[in-house]
Amino acid sequence: MMATTETLRSVLRTSRGQPILKLKSADQRASLALDLLSLGSRAALGVSFLLSVSDRLGFYGNPGERGVSWGTFERFLEYAAKVNAFAPAWMMPFLGTAATVLELLFGVALVLGLALRWAAFGSAGLLFLFGSAMAISFGIKSPFDYSVFTAMCCALFLGLAGSNRWTVGSLL
Repeated sequence: MMATTETLRSVLRTSRGQPILKLKSADQRASLALDLLSLGSRAALGVSFLLSVSDRLGFYGNPGERGVSWGTFERFLEYAAKVNAFAPAWMMPFLGTAATVLELLFGVALVLGLALRWAAFGSAGLLFLFGSAMAISFGIKSPFDYSVFTAMCCALFLGLAGSNRWTVGSLL
């Protein structure tokens, strides 16, 4: 443990041995930690939503190509029908479109830090619904295999304790 702490301290120093960050109190360290965790959580969730939407709209290529999960919105709707196997088929276009629009809105809002609490709680709700649908259709292990509930908890953290530092919302 000491070697790790010393290694970290040496990384956080300039070439002249001066600390990069001069945090004098535990409150300053806690505040910086909250700001960094919030920024990282916003980026991870927001970019994940935006990448998923980009894939289902075909921005990464055709179905079957490397790195492409869906490639077309129609293939995404087929997946949505499997996830929501308990729902009637006529609901799939609505559910798939609603999920896509919400992921796009939440993704942009999280990345930019706009209406952060609303975006965070909305993301948590959407992820809860997705994880629950996966659990019902594929079994309880499935949403844990894809860390859906982990992402949901990250969104809850942002909504409850997230920092507004480094957001567009804080500039308005």
